[in-house]
Amino acid sequence: MVAVKPWWRETIETVLWALVLALVLRALVIQAFWIPSGSMIPTLLPRDRVLVAKFWYSFAEPKRGQIIVFKYPLDPKRDFVKRLIGLPGETVEIVEGTVMIDGEPLQEPYVKNRDSLSFGPLEVPEGNYFMLGDNRPNSQDSRFWGFVPEANIKGPAFIRYWPIPRVGGLYKE
Repeated sequence: MVAVKPWWRETIETVLWALVLALVLRALVIQAFWIPSGSMIPTLLPRDRVLVAKFWYSFAEPKRGQIIVFKYPLDPKRDFVKRLIGLPGETVEIVEGTVMIDGEPLQEPYVKNRDSLSFGPLEVPEGNYFMLGDNRPNSQDSRFWGFVPEANIKGPAFIRYWPIPRVGGLYKE
């Protein structure tokens, strides 16, 4: 004979299991982030919300062009969202607004608002990455605070889930 649990106990157990599952998913698998500034315009707008695959870099290396959420190197309590531009061992230079990787111009169709600043050249150290915002004149990024250590990376943003009219994937490959 199977003992029947009271309804209140079933409810408490269900809520506790749901809470544990949600915490595990958030810690290891997927997390939601909101975009606080205009540094990624036009790709991401202020108040957009994105999902980040926190587990992704356990299986694959970060790739140039990915939008990545990471701990801000100068204050790891804050999260930043930028585009990965320079990989370890590459030389990054910006010549009058054009990004050069190892002396070759980088094609950046996602950048609509450029500035005419020059920067570098700098070699990206092993275990680090060079990040830029898509809205170059309005982005605090690796040009100002340096490289992002691999340990600071949380994962790639892969989908915008808010606002509803802009829901969709972030990559058109």
